[in-house]
Amino acid sequence: MLMPQSSASPIAGETLIEPLGMVQKMLRVEWFGQTLASTCWMVSVFVYGISSPGDWLQLAAASSWLVANFASLFSES
Repeated sequence: MLMPQSSASPIAGETLIEPLGMVQKMLRVEWFGQTLASTCWMVSVFVYGISSPGDWLQLAAASSWLVANFASLFSES
């Protein structure tokens, strides 16, 4: 008796995230450069100290940029 074989392709509407694809995105110059820049920006906020509301906004902006970079690893483009 033959057993049905499962297909490796995703069902309509599902996304299959491949680790190899994520690594390829991470090795792109633009992704690596933006991630490095946002990380340096965050570090500089702590080095110079948080002494005003503007410093908190700088930290929020740098953190958002970093989160967006990591979120882009899960997009299809």
